[in-house]
Amino acid sequence: MVDTQDLLTVSDVAKRLKVTVQSVRLLIRDGKLRAERVGSQWLTSQVDLQDYIGSFNVVIEPDDHERLSSDVPPIAALSFFSGAMGLDIGMGNAGIKALLACEYDKACRMTIEKNNPDIALIGDIAKYSAEEMLKMAKIPPGRKVDVIFGGPPCQAFSTAGRRKAFDDERGNVFLRFLGIISDIKPTYVVIENVRGLLSTPFPYKGSAGPIKGGALMEILDRLRAMGYSVSFNLYNAAYFGAPQARERVVIIGKLGNEKVSYLQPTHNENGAGGLKPWRTLKDALDELPQGIEHHYIEFPEARLKYYRMLNEGQCWKNLPQDMQKEAMGKSYYLGGGKTGFLRRLSFSKPSPTLVTNPTMPATDLAHPVEDRPLSVEEYAHIQGFPPGWEVCGSLLDQYRQIGNAVPIKLGEAIGRAIIDDMDGIKHEYRGFKYSRYKDTDEVSWAKLMKKQIRKASTEAKLEDVL
Repeated sequence: MVDTQDLLTVSDVAKRLKVTVQSVRLLIRDGKLRAERVGSQWLTSQVDLQDYIGSFNVVIEPDDHERLSSDVPPIAALSFFSGAMGLDIGMGNAGIKALLACEYDKACRMTIEKNNPDIALIGDIAKYSAEEMLKMAKIPPGRKVDVIFGGPPCQAFSTAGRRKAFDDERGNVFLRFLGIISDIKPTYVVIENVRGLLSTPFPYKGSAGPIKGGALMEILDRLRAMGYSVSFNLYNAAYFGAPQARERVVIIGKLGNEKVSYLQPTHNENGAGGLKPWRTLKDALDELPQGIEHHYIEFPEARLKYYRMLNEGQCWKNLPQDMQKEAMGKSYYLGGGKTGFLRRLSFSKPSPTLVTNPTMPATDLAHPVEDRPLSVEEYAHIQGFPPGWEVCGSLLDQYRQIGNAVPIKLGEAIGRAIIDDMDGIKHEYRGFKYSRYKDTDEVSWAKLMKKQIRKASTEAKLEDVL
């Protein structure tokens, strides 16, 4: 028997794991946590507790805490909705290091703590005042915050969801984020979000009801009322060196009357304009160490049957005609191209957008030649996470965190744009097409919105008359 000083009671274990005493008793009963009955109580050792944590990938949520070090770098930044820290890593690579991370998700918080234990960590954005956040980050009174960046929860604005915008609880978190920006007034603000933000309906001044793009208009109005000049565009991460065709809206605000230039591309689809060609899935996968152990969710056998008939780059449409309805089931009658169903990826192109689960039927991400989805190791490398970056939690937690992350190369491009602006470097916009879509920059988009607003205002007046 180990030293009694090394033993933990059920109550001790519950506190360590941040669960109830009853939950610990169930772990002991089910044989997941080794323990020994001594008198009237169960005792377990430190070693046995660590074995349980390691064997079952237990995520123990870290407590909120202030930053460990006290020195403040030349550029002081705060990160919100930090996730697995994809945007943080990219911004850091460009020279903008966050001193505080705000993240509510348990697994994400563990990932942050595991890889960046020095950073101040807070959870619920609504529980802290701006003053308290600065204190946690050890930014002294009078020291200007240079940058606040973050990607507020995108589900409220996603084209794939119901898009309630600010009527959604997560949309209200977005408003709280804007409130923190207003209180702290950093020199620069970065807001990253999904393409759906460009068209999310929301009531706007004088409109009879929600109008497309109303949510973004509300955000822009609030930023401009705070004194920010705003530029934004829809950017495909492949143009910045990511081996992934992921499109995201990036809004950059700067205090004063000058806008920050658009991001500077480093790659182009075919290497046009003196830029490097897009990086492909093959480029990314070939960089992984030989013999690496891959961890992944299994496809159901019922779908593997069809995957075995498909070659690289093919999908359900390449199955024999008489098998397509069988393979797709009711989804066969859905509208759209449905090219995400039973999809084997192509080595010769960038990966499609990494989703939070590579085995979801409508957004399959199957390996080009192996009968499995992309592994979490492949996910992490495609997103650009550095070797040794540990994503915590269950396999599904890891996929979700990596799938939600900002590609590191896109984060670097955002950081470089801000650093260039700090150095007085302006880049002329030459009409570069950053995505598949048109009218996604703030100037072109505003022209479309003016038409929408005029139409909505007219309808509102008609309603008043009628």
